[in-house]
Amino acid sequence: MTTSKDITRITISPEREIILVGTAHISQESVDLVRSTIISEKPDCVCVELDENRLKALEAGDRWKNLDIKNVLRKRQMASLVVNLLLASYQKKMGESTGVEPGAELKAAAEEAKACSANLVLADRDVKITLRRAWAGTPFFRKLKLLATLLTAIFETEKVSEEELGKMREQDTLSLMMEDFGKEFPEIKQILITERDQFLAGRISKAEGKRVLAVIGAGHLQGIKSIIESGTETPPEEELQKIPPSSKWPKMIGWIIPAAIISSLIYVGIEQGSAKVADYLTLWVLCTGVFAAVGTVCALAHPFAIIAALFIAPITGLTPLVGVGLFTAFIQAYFCPPRVSEMETVAEDVWKLSRWWKNRFTRVILAFILPGLFAAPGKFIFFAKIVQNH
Repeated sequence: MTTSKDITRITISPEREIILVGTAHISQESVDLVRSTIISEKPDCVCVELDENRLKALEAGDRWKNLDIKNVLRKRQMASLVVNLLLASYQKKMGESTGVEPGAELKAAAEEAKACSANLVLADRDVKITLRRAWAGTPFFRKLKLLATLLTAIFETEKVSEEELGKMREQDTLSLMMEDFGKEFPEIKQILITERDQFLAGRISKAEGKRVLAVIGAGHLQGIKSIIESGTETPPEEELQKIPPSSKWPKMIGWIIPAAIISSLIYVGIEQGSAKVADYLTLWVLCTGVFAAVGTVCALAHPFAIIAALFIAPITGLTPLVGVGLFTAFIQAYFCPPRVSEMETVAEDVWKLSRWWKNRFTRVILAFILPGLFAAPGKFIFFAKIVQNH
């Protein structure tokens, strides 16, 4: 029988036992513990904190290399890609501190399960659903704070040692971390921790076999243990996988500025004539198109992308349905497609600010973000000019 402070045994009945192995996702100690525990316990079933797509990514090891960024732009999934990239980069950075690939212990668990002919259960919720639920459930200003927190973590230079990871897995430390996280981002904690505890516990409990071994992140260990031991009924998987409707306020606000601008132009036309409207339309093009083009230049984008920003921004500025960055990023990706070598190193390059302009993949992201970011103040300058003159 394997014993360790990271292993928890739950006796369901005289004939059924569930073994929870809490791990750090970038620890060689965790990789060794997972392999040795599965070999010694010989479980009928091994549950891992993975979904199908994440397992494929771990096994392939080249998920960024195979990514079609133009397809991401067509499906308008760029925001989701950026968040995934930031998270992957953060894990990659921490993994470099210990020399262990992020998720190596989960990959090891899947390999050992196959080696001992145990049934493999992918017990986690699809990461895309988790992120979409978390994003939809977070108020606008806390979304900005969350992104700022991620960026701050990515650009930190402090390294994490195996000894520090060991301390992080201590129950008291984890409880304190989760408590602090919950105070800062209660909606995120509910989605990322509490809901996934329920989802994971549900699948682990339903796993077939007399001896079930589950490899989970140490942060989920106590929550899952409590649910299984108490026999608490978890919500149906269908309920935990629904994407809540996003708030209507951002869409309403998105239409207010275009509506105000168009109304102002109509008013100017009635009061001062078409010549004045033409002057204001020229100002609109300058305030949006030129600003967006400057942003595209700052992204070091292709000349065609810069020209596109100049002419498209005045049009997209009148609707919240699509932004100028979608067009500039697609043009950038078309004329300067990322090289395979750049796709392979993107998770490393993203946390070094200077590399954002050297890697073609991250330059596409800059071509997506900066034109709209620069054009936004132009809209307010234009509207302020109209108000000032009336």
